[in-house]
Amino acid sequence: MNLLAFDTSTDTVSIAVQAGGAVWQHTGPGGSQASATLIPAIRSLLAQAGMSFSTLDAIVFGRGPGSFTGLRTACAVAQGLAFGARGGAGVPVLPVDTLLAVAEEARHQHGCTQVVAVLDARMDEVYVAHCEWLPAQGGTAGHWRTDGDFGLCAPEAVRVPTGWTLAGNAQAAYAERLAPSALHASALPTATALLRLAPALLAAGGAVPASEALPRYIRDKVAQTTAERAALRAAQAASAAQAT
Repeated sequence: MNLLAFDTSTDTVSIAVQAGGAVWQHTGPGGSQASATLIPAIRSLLAQAGMSFSTLDAIVFGRGPGSFTGLRTACAVAQGLAFGARGGAGVPVLPVDTLLAVAEEARHQHGCTQVVAVLDARMDEVYVAHCEWLPAQGGTAGHWRTDGDFGLCAPEAVRVPTGWTLAGNAQAAYAERLAPSALHASALPTATALLRLAPALLAAGGAVPASEALPRYIRDKVAQTTAERAALRAAQAASAAQAT
């Protein structure tokens, strides 16, 4: 299939295009820049691959959890491009959980098959999911088994079972507060991970109409109030004083 995939759920924008067995990819700064740079970068990558929106079969995107602004950007772009693709005939979209993409990237880069996937949720919290890779067996392709509900908690509350690997982008932010005794692997929800996940998800009926390109939110509250930020700083200062 000819697929376009992108993720803007973190501070990194990741884009990939697949045409048959060939893949082209692009990585750039995300955050507040994503809304301005995503579409031009997609157009450039499609041109490099000799493709256009008229040759796409589906659009794959990271639906969250992650940055609220990033998820809204991804959903809006996925909807708009899917509606307009193939001369207005449109193509389906495939929303993919970002924590599942983290686990897949950890498997691809580090060989991990039992992964506690975490992403920095800001506000002193992390998004977390337990993901286990089940290898191909009896005619069934290899696939991930994940928690039904993803978690949102303080970094200290993350539990990593023996033999599992904690993977994601939260260690840089929380250091020793995040499962200090566990094996850590750096992994982001890359667009190439989305492409690797796509065949099984498409086969399972995961594709939806463009109008259903919706985010997966775990937390409704976007930011802390000034008072809440002040209280958090005070608590952190008191904790640091006790530690010394």
